[in-house]
Amino acid sequence: MTPFFSRIVRVEWGQCDPAGIVYAPRYLDMVGENTIRLFEAAGLPKKRDMLATLNVAGYPMVDLQARFLRPAAYGDDVIVESAAPEFGNSSFTIAHRVTLDGAVCVDCTEKRVWTVVDATRPGGLRAERVPDAVRALFAGNAA
Repeated sequence: MTPFFSRIVRVEWGQCDPAGIVYAPRYLDMVGENTIRLFEAAGLPKKRDMLATLNVAGYPMVDLQARFLRPAAYGDDVIVESAAPEFGNSSFTIAHRVTLDGAVCVDCTEKRVWTVVDATRPGGLRAERVPDAVRALFAGNAA
């Protein structure tokens, strides 16, 4: 995996179990936030602004695979890395990795779908092709 975006995250007590080890689902919060920041780093507006200006309702997760290889604990500074998305038609897949002192703690892949409001159903959503302008921001960087 070649990172497109990475950030340091200090493990907080609320992310840990009583023994001070990161509770596995909290890693998924970390990589989910990285997906949002990945799009910002590529040049899109902040997610709240993107939702208002790009005619997108969001990009819900539809598949997730994660391997938990090494624990991290309260106070550790982990690095959360994310590769550029691999685009399908309306979906995209992002590889993530969480490391501590160079060792991989979590290896994760998520698949999300670009959605728009479906005017034919009140409150409904439908998948739509990821806009070419969004794809272009990552051109040449996909893993």
